[in-house]
Amino acid sequence: MSISEITVQDANVADNAKVATPTAQAPAEKRDWKGYEKILFRIAFIFFIAISIPNTPEWYAQLFALNWFHLNYRDLYDIARFGSGINFFGNTIFGTSLLGYANWITTLLIATAGGLLWTGVVKARKTERAEYYTLYYWLRVVVRYRAGIGIIGFGFTKLLPLQMPYPSLGVLNTNFGDFTAQKIYWLSIGIVPWYQVFAGVVEVAAGTLLFFRKTTTLGAILLLAALGDIVYVNFAYDGGVHVYSSYFVLLAAFLLVNDVPKIYRLLIQEKYTVPFHYYPTLNKAGQVLRVSLKTGTIFLFLGVLFYLQLINFLYDPYKQPAVAGVKELRGNYNVTEFRINDQLIPYNPLDTVRWQEATFENWSTFTYRVNKPHPLDLSNGGGDPQRDVNRTFEITGVAGGQRAFHYFADETNHTLYLEDKYKAIPDRRNRTAGVGGDGGTAANFGADTAVTAEKENEKQEEWIPAAALKNIGDESLKIEPIALSTRRARDYAAAKKNEKRNRFVVQYNTTDGNHIILTGTDEKKNRIYVVLDRVDKHYALEPSKLQAGKY
Repeated sequence: MSISEITVQDANVADNAKVATPTAQAPAEKRDWKGYEKILFRIAFIFFIAISIPNTPEWYAQLFALNWFHLNYRDLYDIARFGSGINFFGNTIFGTSLLGYANWITTLLIATAGGLLWTGVVKARKTERAEYYTLYYWLRVVVRYRAGIGIIGFGFTKLLPLQMPYPSLGVLNTNFGDFTAQKIYWLSIGIVPWYQVFAGVVEVAAGTLLFFRKTTTLGAILLLAALGDIVYVNFAYDGGVHVYSSYFVLLAAFLLVNDVPKIYRLLIQEKYTVPFHYYPTLNKAGQVLRVSLKTGTIFLFLGVLFYLQLINFLYDPYKQPAVAGVKELRGNYNVTEFRINDQLIPYNPLDTVRWQEATFENWSTFTYRVNKPHPLDLSNGGGDPQRDVNRTFEITGVAGGQRAFHYFADETNHTLYLEDKYKAIPDRRNRTAGVGGDGGTAANFGADTAVTAEKENEKQEEWIPAAALKNIGDESLKIEPIALSTRRARDYAAAKKNEKRNRFVVQYNTTDGNHIILTGTDEKKNRIYVVLDRVDKHYALEPSKLQAGKY
């Protein structure tokens, strides 16, 4: 082949390449908005600002009351997980909660009215803008930081598997049919902690991506997919966190509104696409402020919150008691003899008084089963206020006569002071001003219990003698010093006004923990004599290597 022939052939290839190359689309630029787009934006602006900014005095009081030198992870978690929206009618509208979404509807109705009023005012003054790119940019900033901070707080409870703990011995001994659907789901995640860690990685990654403008779309897609699944799971298993998870789906969907048409054009239509996001020009002071706020937010909610969550996982897990139980008592036991008021009650699985089996957990919880129904605890077991008696994951969603008691141990006199872990409280699911979530805010929960506790404490007398209290010591200090916090000290100090709970006192007598005799009085002041013999149970589940707490 001659040189001229090669040259002609190369020219033909070049011409063909020019024909095959797609026609380049001019980069997208600012344009004037249509009338309906401006109306929708005004409504959306009011709505998303209303649900993205805390609007309760309790939240701000809690923020300014923080001791930043002795933080507990729940301090920052509650700051990240606040309730918002406009709830003039409480959390109901038309007399119903509408599955917990009533607050959203109220906010949307008011935002619609506000948006239309805004439209009327600008038209009357003849000052209507051609577009709202700058305001839209700052609205996206508010929404993406709100979503990022919130989902990171949510994700760390999975990244360090605390939200759905590995089942306790008492839970492992419970019949499957005695669990609620919610409990079954939570346990199905709790027994595979590495999957829970993976879910936490996804949520924390989504939140982190939302802190940066260039990765917002990726973060929103990840958030939408992950939380969309959680919304469905909570409806399917009656998990009670459907509103809070829907909240993040809504925020993610808003952040993706501008990108969906472009993604469709690129991936479905396979057309050349140029994304467009407007970024306002900031002066030097504005740039310094932006970088400072971004750096501070990342340090606080990715650095400090992770550290506090790690401490919580290692020494003070929020759904299971933090204080170690009596070592020689830990394990499963058969009730081989049971006497009440000196009357022997032989074993009968249908008896409504006799204990059927008993368990001492690694922490300060004693459980036994009796053939008698008891009220269900449908909370999330989150332990707020922080005292061990309030950490009720062992009994939440568990029926079948399972009783669980927190105990104070006077090991000098071999005496246990037990108090019922069940306490009737309002349903804590989806209670955060229409946003809801994992148990409601501490401020709201504390306000709900304060009035009740005040009434119950009027006639409540001390039940542990001073000499025994001296032997027992201060429970609030019975964890690693690194895990102590102002919040823990405050919650325990407030608990000195004793709540009214079922309580009883027993003396235990054992030589090696294999054979235990309990004598004392139950919560009804009956004399009891119980003989427990240790039984080694072999479960199909292997013990988790990621269990929280130090016992």
